[in-house]
Amino acid sequence: MSWKPTGPTRNSDTKNAAQYGFFDLLKKPVEIYVFVDPLCPECWSLEPSLKKLSIEYGRFFTIRPILSGQLTVLNKDKFDKPKKLKEIWERTASRTGMSCDGDLWLENPINLPWLASIAIKAAELQGKKAGRNFLRKVQEKLFLNKRDVSEEVTLIECAKEVNLDVQEFMQDLYSNSAKKALQCDLKLTQEMEVEYIPTMVFFNESEEEGGLKVSGLYPYEIYVKVLKQMLQMDPPPAKKPELEEFISYYGFVGNKEISVVYDWSKEKTEKEMKKLQLKQMVEKVPVKYGTFYRHVKG
Repeated sequence: MSWKPTGPTRNSDTKNAAQYGFFDLLKKPVEIYVFVDPLCPECWSLEPSLKKLSIEYGRFFTIRPILSGQLTVLNKDKFDKPKKLKEIWERTASRTGMSCDGDLWLENPINLPWLASIAIKAAELQGKKAGRNFLRKVQEKLFLNKRDVSEEVTLIECAKEVNLDVQEFMQDLYSNSAKKALQCDLKLTQEMEVEYIPTMVFFNESEEEGGLKVSGLYPYEIYVKVLKQMLQMDPPPAKKPELEEFISYYGFVGNKEISVVYDWSKEKTEKEMKKLQLKQMVEKVPVKYGTFYRHVKG
């Protein structure tokens, strides 16, 4: 049994699901531009909400990550203040529940912050999904493992772990194509007047009016409200997958992500994950704030 978060709804006995059934096969009505920076801890903290939105309402939208360059290009002076960056990361982690190890800035600071963004665009040249998977892997290495994601060795590791064609990736990393793709993202950031990250802009394909912009981190319900406003309808959320399916699909998830997706307390999440550990379906990966779990392939 395979499950995908953006797959068609199974709740076909509702009027809304029936009405939108053909969109699953043709074109989804809403496109969400997600403006992020790979080095931004608040963008990393958006991950639980994005997962839940994809699971419950992914049949109505596609996500398009846009690299804003807010940190890597516009605020170069910040990288000269490692203690300040450490404080920001630690504060964000304790507030949001998504671990960020600020010791990176004292122990292994990022040398070429812009290179991580170019690498993501290089990965994207192998497909949108490849680009999204690579972005996630870069964030994991950075925030959880304190790795310098501007080093070639780390980028190659990320490429291998998300099954990219590594030779093609390395060629694209130093090509004009990746640089131009990043410039397009930076231009789009300026044109849409995105001044804060993360920012999500919701567009309805059938509406000629501008999109709805949501800047900053908000409770999950706000994103659902905006999506429904764009759809001009109130569809029910899709049924959530079994926990085992969820873990198997994503491969590596945080306790915060599980809690948000399933509306569980931290204690309930730990209890459910303990069951999967006993079944040897997952292994626990301790991080500075909270826990992540890796799916163990049978």
